[in-house]
Amino acid sequence: MTDSPTKVAVVGTGAWWGFHHARVFSTLADTELCAIVGRDPERTADRARRFGARPYVDVGEMIERERPDLISACLPNEGHFAPTLALIRTGIPLLVEKPLVFSLEEADTLLAEARDQFFAINFNHRYARPVQLAAEAVRSGRLGRLVFASWRFGGESGTGDHPHANLIETQCHGFDMLEHLCGPISSVAAQMTGGPPYPTVAVSLSFAGGAVGTLLGSYDSSYAYPGTHLLELNGTEGRVLIEDTVRRYTFTHAGDEVSQVWQAGYFNDADRGFHATFDRHADALIAAFRAGAPPPVHARAGRRALELAHAVIRSYESGTRIDTP
Repeated sequence: MTDSPTKVAVVGTGAWWGFHHARVFSTLADTELCAIVGRDPERTADRARRFGARPYVDVGEMIERERPDLISACLPNEGHFAPTLALIRTGIPLLVEKPLVFSLEEADTLLAEARDQFFAINFNHRYARPVQLAAEAVRSGRLGRLVFASWRFGGESGTGDHPHANLIETQCHGFDMLEHLCGPISSVAAQMTGGPPYPTVAVSLSFAGGAVGTLLGSYDSSYAYPGTHLLELNGTEGRVLIEDTVRRYTFTHAGDEVSQVWQAGYFNDADRGFHATFDRHADALIAAFRAGAPPPVHARAGRRALELAHAVIRSYESGTRIDTP
């Protein structure tokens, strides 16, 4: 481990995650945002100027001049594969945004090329305070034996053209979160609306540990609605309810009408804000990187979420339950 800051270059200048990648790595104590790479020179220069970095429109030139320790890539969802493969082949440690890609073959190519390289994906929902409290409740046995889990997440559609964009680019968080908290999903059975595209999907789940579950994801909803995201874990000894990812955590013992509730206090902006989940993930990622440890969320998690999404697609198309070992 070195005392000097970790030099990070951000590839991508999007108004959403591109902005937050630049913001986070320009403010962490152990990082130096050395460069922003984008396709539009003016937009890239504006973003770099805002966060005190140097602008580039060519990745190769940036690498030659800056020699970054880590590259953080936040590119258009359906354009991940080719630039991610090129970045992997530089040999520089890499963080990418979800979804990993849309094709399992492409995912396998990326992971094979990366081999033992530091290769992380931003499943930032894991770093919401309510999710961390839920994980601790599961680990400590407060829920008893898990019986069922339910995930619901819906809002407006993005800008992608893929017929299963909702399932792959948004509900990947659901697949990752449910396995993170409940263990491996062993089978799926699906229903969808429309098609193509398929804006709403309902999935029946079985978990290897014996529990069952549901996942409901929609692009026919609105992020303006209260309860946009709800996650419930029900066990023999208690229940956890997470509302809107960062808004509220509730634990209730079976048979007890009094619940324990967490929600951010007046001055606790860090835990109240959704985007701050990426701040905490980035903090953990940089700590692992500087210690020579694997990333806290490896890109393999992106491949697993994609594998589950494709199983859901096969289930809908075949009208059968699909095993997902």
